[in-house]
Amino acid sequence: MGKSNLMAMCHLLEMINVKKGEVLHLNRADKKIVYFIKSGTIKIVTKETEHARSILNMGNIFGELAIYEDQDHDGSDEKAVVLEDGVVCVIETEQMKMMIEKYSSLKNQLLKLHGLRIRRLQRSLEDLLYKDSETRIKEYLINYIQKFGKTKDGILRAKNLMSHQDIAHMTNTSRQTVSNVMSKLRKEGIIDYNSKEILMAQ
Repeated sequence: MGKSNLMAMCHLLEMINVKKGEVLHLNRADKKIVYFIKSGTIKIVTKETEHARSILNMGNIFGELAIYEDQDHDGSDEKAVVLEDGVVCVIETEQMKMMIEKYSSLKNQLLKLHGLRIRRLQRSLEDLLYKDSETRIKEYLINYIQKFGKTKDGILRAKNLMSHQDIAHMTNTSRQTVSNVMSKLRKEGIIDYNSKEILMAQ
């Protein structure tokens, strides 16, 4: 978008501090909101069942599907739960629509984002069809550590922000299966974990 255009967009954004445990609703009063994560980690869950759908961190966007919905239609069945303190920027969907129409580069990036999400969904469906529970859990944990972890002394360390039930929802398995697989991976020396961290040697 260029620096000047980004500065113009910043004037439309509201920056808010969020605290661990706080719930962010995609619709506030009569307004639909798009969120940009500046710092911290957010878990997207279903409203009714509280099932985890995704974990997002700095640089991610959520709530943007409201851009493509009718203003009078509340199609969102999701909400966001703050996993660690951070800062998010919010913009009303109507303002976001105007920005998209004005800047083709922004529209292209949103299309790219949706393409990546569709690809991840396809991969998840393929995993469900062709991989057993243990493999799905193992691959999910490794991907999680690689995505959220930081290296220290040759060890990749990620904050342990997810419960075993969350991992079960993300891998379409059971909480007991997750516990068993994680214990097995620890015995095999593939990962280690405690209440604060999940670790993996590089």
